[in-house]
Amino acid sequence: MADKSGESYWNIVKRQFRKNKLAMLSMRVLYVLLFIGLMADFLANEKPLVCKMNGNTYFPIFRQYMVDWGLGAWQKEFRNNDWMSMEYDFAIFPPVPYSPTTIDIENGDYASPTGEQDVKSWRWRHQLGTDQIGRDVLSGLIHGTRIAMLVGVVSMSIATIIGILLGSIAGYFGDNRLQITRVQLFLNIVFIFFAWFYAFSVRSYAMEQALADSFGSFTLQFLWSILLFFLIMIIPNVLAKPLKNIKYLGGKITVPIDIIISRAIEVVISIPTLLLILSITAIVKKPSIMLIMVIIGLTGWTGIASYIRAELLRIRSLEYIEAAQALGFSEWRIILKHAIPNALTPVLIAIAFGVAGAILVESSLSFLGIGVQAEVITWGKLLSTARENSAAWWLAVFPGLAIFITVTIFNLLGEGLTDAMDPRLKQ
Repeated sequence: MADKSGESYWNIVKRQFRKNKLAMLSMRVLYVLLFIGLMADFLANEKPLVCKMNGNTYFPIFRQYMVDWGLGAWQKEFRNNDWMSMEYDFAIFPPVPYSPTTIDIENGDYASPTGEQDVKSWRWRHQLGTDQIGRDVLSGLIHGTRIAMLVGVVSMSIATIIGILLGSIAGYFGDNRLQITRVQLFLNIVFIFFAWFYAFSVRSYAMEQALADSFGSFTLQFLWSILLFFLIMIIPNVLAKPLKNIKYLGGKITVPIDIIISRAIEVVISIPTLLLILSITAIVKKPSIMLIMVIIGLTGWTGIASYIRAELLRIRSLEYIEAAQALGFSEWRIILKHAIPNALTPVLIAIAFGVAGAILVESSLSFLGIGVQAEVITWGKLLSTARENSAAWWLAVFPGLAIFITVTIFNLLGEGLTDAMDPRLKQ
C-alpha cells in the first residue's frame, strides 16, 4: 500500500511515529524494561555469574537453566544451596547480589535505603531497602519486571489470537457467506472441548512448573500447548472429509457467524474481568499467575475482535479481494494472506492499551494477595507490604513508581500509534 508519492503506508506510519517524542521515549523505556525482564537472573541473583572452587570454574546461573530444562544436575559442591556462605577462590556476583526470595536476617525489619545497614561492604548494600523479613526490594523490582512483561505479553497474545480469528471470520463472512457441512460443524464443536482440555487443562501443571523455573521454559511449554490445540483441531476436519459423501451429513448450512460472534463479544464485555478472576481463584485449589494470564487473555479479546471485524467489513468489498476471489483462491487464503494483513492497523493500538490494562489487573490482584503463589514476587505484592508499616516509604514509592511508569508508557505508545496511523497525517 503506497500513497501518490510512492511511499508505503508503513513507512509513513514510522515517520509519523518518530515525530512523537513522548512515544519514542516510551519505546526506549520499553526496551529497557524488556531487557531487565529477560536478564533478571543475571541482574539480581544470590548465585555468582562465574566462580572458581577447588581449581574448577563454574557458571551457576547457566547451570540453573540447565537444571530447570532437565539438561543437567547440580555439582556436589553446590547442593547445599547456601550461596552466600560458600568459600570461593574467586566469584563475580550480579550487580544486585540477592534473589527476590533471599532473606538477609541482619537487615530485616525494614532496612531503609538511606539508613544504616549491617553489610560487609557497599557492594552488598540493599540499595532500595528491605521488607520486614529482609528481602531486597531492588531484586524484587527486577524480577517483578519479568512477571509484569510476561503477564502483558502472554495475556495479550492469547487475546490477539482469539480476537483476530473471531473478528476476521465475523467481518469477512458476515451472516450469509459462511457455509459448512453438517458433519464438519458438529465435529468441530465437539473437538474444540477436547483440544482445550488436552492442550491447556491437562498441561496446566507443566506450565505452572515451567513458569516457576524460567521464562524460556514457560514460553516453550505455552507454544507447545498452542500447537497441540491446533493439531487436535485438524482431526475433525480430516474425519469430516469421508463423511461428506453421505447426503445428509454432507449437506451445507449457512452459519450466521457475524451475529453469533457479535453477541459473544457483548456477553464477554459485560463480564468484569477482576470479578471473574476473583470468582475463579476462589474455586481453584491452587491459583497461579498462569491462570490469571489465561483469564485476562480470554476476556481481553473483544476490543481486538471488534476493530478487525469493522476493518474486514470494509476490506471484503475492495477490488483486490474481489480479484483474489475471481482467481479462485480459497476463502481462508484470502483472509490470511490478503485481508488480515491489511486490517491490523487498529489491532496494534488495541494491543498496546491491552498490555497496560493486563499489567494493572495483575498488580491489583497481587496487591490483594489473590491468584499468585507465595514464592512469586511481583510489583503488586511488594506494594502490599507497605500496608504493614506506613513508615517504610520505599515499599510504596518504588513498586508504585514501576507500575505507574509501565502503564503510562504503554498508554503513550497506544496514543502514538493512534496518531501515526491516522491516514490524514501524511505530511
